[in-house]
Amino acid sequence: MTLTKGAMLSLVAITGLVFLLLYGPLLVPIVSSFFTLDHGSILWDQPSLESYAALSRNETILEAVTNTLMVGAAAVVLALIMGMVMALHYCSGRSASREIMQFVIFLPFLMPPMVTGLSLLVFFREIDFDRSLVTVTIGHTVFILTLAYRTIVVRLQSLELGIIEASYDLGATNWQTFRYILLPSLRGALIGAAVLCFALSFDETMITILVTGPDSTLPVLLWAMTRLGFPPDVNALVTLVLALTTLMCLVAAWQLLPREMIVEEAN
Repeated sequence: MTLTKGAMLSLVAITGLVFLLLYGPLLVPIVSSFFTLDHGSILWDQPSLESYAALSRNETILEAVTNTLMVGAAAVVLALIMGMVMALHYCSGRSASREIMQFVIFLPFLMPPMVTGLSLLVFFREIDFDRSLVTVTIGHTVFILTLAYRTIVVRLQSLELGIIEASYDLGATNWQTFRYILLPSLRGALIGAAVLCFALSFDETMITILVTGPDSTLPVLLWAMTRLGFPPDVNALVTLVLALTTLMCLVAAWQLLPREMIVEEAN
């Protein structure tokens, strides 16, 4: 079916409108971060990087960013390790217990974050475990485990079983097969899953609010700032976070796309 020129122009216009509605509001803090603000008004004739300088001096925000990065990195490592172990177990055979395990892994991701957060909060109170960055890390790990697990499972199911059988036929042990055959084959999936999981962890708010302790992460701090208003250096922070997440998404897409598709696009 061939689209007419008018239909094509209509689709382009609708697509442009959707992109404008979705990403247009993001231009406000980006532009504001490069100009001087005076009582909420942008002075277009006074370009400045003062908001970035103020951000470098804001210890509260920098501490929250550090906590967020620490929690995200720890949660990603735990999710990748647990996800790989569970994915290898699931792909090694078929049984009812494996399907139940997969259902349990998917459940926290499918439920509303409030339900997951409340469940974790009740659990921590029942075992008398004080809330801290450790409980936040556990909550994030539970939430992002599904994404890590599913990404690894999809890559494992796409592998040729012959290379694994050939490894065993040549006398390789389970560890050698995993290290020299499976791990290199899973490298792209692991990198892509790590990037996506970190992005989800960095942005998670509801679960974090329910299980956080005295140390705040960045989403919790920004949530608290909504009642009093944002200082100008938050515009610089938003700009840097947008740049970082965009780069991470490009890396994830590059790693998750099949190599053949990337070569075809390059040609």
